[in-house]
Amino acid sequence: MDVEGFEGPLDLLLAMARTQKVDIAKISVLDLARQYLEFIEEAKRLRLELAADYLVMAAWLTFLKSKLLLPPEPSNEDELSGEELAAMLAFRLQRLDAMRDKAAQLMTRKRLGRDVFPRASPSLFRVTRTSVYDANVYDLLKAYAQQRQRNAVRTLHMEKRTVWSLKEARDELERLLGMACDWAPLDQILAEFLVEPEIRRTALASSFTATLEMTREGALEIRQAKSFAPLLVRRRGEAG
Repeated sequence: MDVEGFEGPLDLLLAMARTQKVDIAKISVLDLARQYLEFIEEAKRLRLELAADYLVMAAWLTFLKSKLLLPPEPSNEDELSGEELAAMLAFRLQRLDAMRDKAAQLMTRKRLGRDVFPRASPSLFRVTRTSVYDANVYDLLKAYAQQRQRNAVRTLHMEKRTVWSLKEARDELERLLGMACDWAPLDQILAEFLVEPEIRRTALASSFTATLEMTREGALEIRQAKSFAPLLVRRRGEAG
């Protein structure tokens, strides 16, 4: 008689159930309890040391045996009956049996490092690829022409330039001249608009045209000391 090979009292019960060679779901829990208690009594007679779990299971099975043999007490409805306790024990045995079967199946699988081995690290190998092109001069010229044509087709985007209209130039001149009573160079009057290059050209051209038109209408006077000298502007009617 040896209990060292069992992991606990439930494992011992499962081994006893298997010796009856019947389906665990249909096993007689009463017979199984009787067999377990006989096993414990024999172990005590032989003075074998038993773990406390085995003795607790023996006490519980004694209680279960009495519940199954004695008629139920109608006064205590909350307490589980002997049949319910027996069903719980049978369920635990079935679950342990299923776990043992799955564990046995896992042990039959191939093990890494014993039956199968991983491949070596890919970093230990270096792959060298060499490209070989099969083409003649005509193929090279054709590919070159296609590449040039592909790069030549581009979408042209024209940025809209800032342009002063003649009316905008007249309005700015009237605002800037105000009630000025002396001659002033045109570029000095337009100084705030001549900072940015993209506005400088249109400001000078449109303002010069507006100055000529306003002079023709009699609103302004202009004069220039010599060729390429600054163009002086003032309102007509001012002294000087």
